Amino acid sequence: MPIAQADLEAILRDGFPDAEIKIDDLAGDGDHYKARIVSSAFKGLSRVRQHQLVYAALKGRMGGELHALALETSAPA
Repeated sequence: MPIAQADLEAILRDGFPDAEIKIDDLAGDGDHYKARIVSSAFKGLSRVRQHQLVYAALKGRMGGELHALALETSAPA
C-alpha cells in the first residue's frame, strides 16, 4: 500500500525535527516522491551519508510502502 504524502512528511519530521522539508508527489500515485530536506544533522556529512540518514529515518519503508524517493539533502547555509 502506498504511503501518503502527509505520512511521509511526518516520518521525516520525526527523524529531522529541525529540518525544512518539502515533499513533491512526482507521479500522483503516492509511490514516487521527491523530498528536499535541509537539516543541521547533515552538516559536514557527505551526500551519501546524508541519504543514508534519511533511509534510516524511513525505517525500512523504502522498497515496500515507498517505491521511489528522489532526495535533495543539505545543511543550512
